[in-house]
This record gives sequence, structure tokens and C-alpha cells, in this order.
Amino acid sequence: MTVIDVLATALWVVGAVFFVAGTVGLLRFPDVYTRLHALTKPDNVGLGFIVSGLAIQSSELAVALKVIAVWVLLLVVNAVSCQVIARATWNRGIRPWSRR
Repeated sequence: MTVIDVLATALWVVGAVFFVAGTVGLLRFPDVYTRLHALTKPDNVGLGFIVSGLAIQSSELAVALKVIAVWVLLLVVNAVSCQVIARATWNRGIRPWSRR
């Protein structure tokens, strides 16, 4: 294994840890708003690590740029879809969870 292979594998493992953390948050948090936060934030970061590993592993610059472009598009889609779900939930009268 080369240094690039080890670095790419390390980035993939870190990305997978973020995905697992988001899944745990989805299962443990009490309401839709905190679950949305638990899914979107770690998934964006985890995907960033995985894309970084793929980009350094790729043999061509064009391939790396395409993978990074997909990640940027997914960042936008994740943010917009999270906002749409939260707004629809709020408009249905579902308020954030409180300890009271």
C-alpha cells in the first residue's frame, strides 16, 4: 500500500464514522428538528471526507473535480431539503421538543 492508499482509507473510515454518528442521532433524538440536524450535519461532513478520499485516489484531475462537484451539489440539496421538511413540519403545527 502506498501513502495515498493509506490516507484515502483513513478518510473513508472517518467519513463512515460521521455517517454512523448521524444514524445514531436519528435514532436517539426526540423530535423531527433535532433529527434533521443530526442527519444533515454529519452526513455533509462524512460525505466530504469520503469525497476527499476518492479525489486523492483518482488518477485524473477531471474525475476528482466531478466527484467534488457532486459533493457540492449534494450540500445544496441537503440544505434545501432540510429546510423544506422543517418548514412543512412547522406549518403543520409540530413545535420543537422541550423538556417541560
